[in-house]
Amino acid sequence: MWTFRPARPDEAAAACAVLRSSIEELCKADHGDDPAILGPWLANKTPDQVEGWINANPMGFLVAVGSDGIVAVGSVSDHGEIRLNYVAPRARFQGVTKGLLRAMEHRAAEAGATACTLISTKTAHAFYLGYGYIDAGAPVPSYGGTPAVPMRRRIG
Repeated sequence: MWTFRPARPDEAAAACAVLRSSIEELCKADHGDDPAILGPWLANKTPDQVEGWINANPMGFLVAVGSDGIVAVGSVSDHGEIRLNYVAPRARFQGVTKGLLRAMEHRAAEAGATACTLISTKTAHAFYLGYGYIDAGAPVPSYGGTPAVPMRRRIG
């Protein structure tokens, strides 16, 4: 079905397209199509920036690849901070996001992390709760000041 693996620098443009379409189409509860929120959120989602993220974190910048190419993008640090977890709209509700999350947790555990942390959007909050993450603090401002929720889950 899908392969979860580290991204290659030559895949930056495809990974960037997934990030941007996921934010634009699936995160409307967070940005409400407001350019003042959406603009800053997308500003660093460029192929050059994504290539830099891949090069800076070669084992922790992961992609989910299906028969039609990259369908999800994630990034996790060695200490378990999940920095990105986005799915292409065409692949939503097919289990790919859970698979990518498992792959990121596995990568973090391999690096010695005992928990994963993240800052969840409103859009993804119920997904993470259903996966076993718990709220780990008061909401924090995100892009455009919309609230985001710190979350945590023990791994390994």
